[in-house]
Amino acid sequence: MAKLVKDLMHPGIITCKPTATLGQVAVLLNQHNVHALFVIDRDGRIMGVITDFDLMAGEWLSSDPDSLNVMRKLTAADLMSNPVDTIPSNTPLPEAVDQFMKKGVSRFLVIENEKPVGILSLSDFVASIADNVKSKRDTVADVMSDAILVCRGKTPVASAARAMTSAGWRSVLVVDAKGKILGVVSGHDLLRFVKDGLDEKLVVRDVMHPALTIDIHASLRDAANMMIQNHHHRLVVIDKDDPDAFPLGAISTFDIVAEMANPNSVWQK
Repeated sequence: MAKLVKDLMHPGIITCKPTATLGQVAVLLNQHNVHALFVIDRDGRIMGVITDFDLMAGEWLSSDPDSLNVMRKLTAADLMSNPVDTIPSNTPLPEAVDQFMKKGVSRFLVIENEKPVGILSLSDFVASIADNVKSKRDTVADVMSDAILVCRGKTPVASAARAMTSAGWRSVLVVDAKGKILGVVSGHDLLRFVKDGLDEKLVVRDVMHPALTIDIHASLRDAANMMIQNHHHRLVVIDKDDPDAFPLGAISTFDIVAEMANPNSVWQK
């Protein structure tokens, strides 16, 4: 029997009040390690959704003391998106994949009997790929991970999916033998294999897309701006004076949200 959305979704939702400040939203996102909160009214009805991208827009726009004071007064209701993208719990997964690809979203609110019951995200699809690929256990090579956040272009897509799931990342950076960045494989790149099946001979070089890089000395504002403009959750950090060297690390929306959630942050005062 074909799997349905309810078989893959994360049950339950994380919510906030419409009056929550952006600093309070940052704390909740950071505590629950999620990318979005659903804004609910007094009766528990969903009004909209606020994401880490929305918070970064606030961080980006607060370029001076006056604008910071204005942004700090904004609430979840001011920045939330509405209507919320939803999908019925009994939707077949291939149909759900079509909806993800058509709308270009990162998550759906799962509905059952007109009530929210969970979330279906790109990470759930990546995990399903890793779970459905049978691992050989004859040698050490059969059970080791070929990629933990960073992999070579020849790494099998199935191994990259397993590494993304175990590390809790949405993407894997692809490098050559000298550490030069070749590209990135993300959850969106893997979506089509949930529907069409995965060729075991397929490697990450066949499905990757160009990586977005940022210099280690760039400001957080520059990083947030680049993420917002390109709708990326993570940037690869490099030294602009030696761009072909092995990457120094990565910065993600989670890193920026965590900074906003810091008790000493301007968003918490």
